[in-house]
Amino acid sequence: MGATGDKIKGKANEAAGTVKQAAGKAMDKPGLEAKGKAQEVKGKAQGAVGKGKDAVKQAVDKV
Repeated sequence: MGATGDKIKGKANEAAGTVKQAAGKAMDKPGLEAKGKAQEVKGKAQGAVGKGKDAVKQAVDKV
């Protein structure tokens, strides 16, 4: 997957995780809230991978 795809999937996972956290909190379901937090963290990691790929591509393009 390319850098842009990683960043898009990351943002989608962050958003979905935030929604799950809010739903878990509203329904008093700590398990759902925890799954939401995990999905949000996964999304942030995916975004970081995308940024890393961009950085590598820019470094290679300069050579």
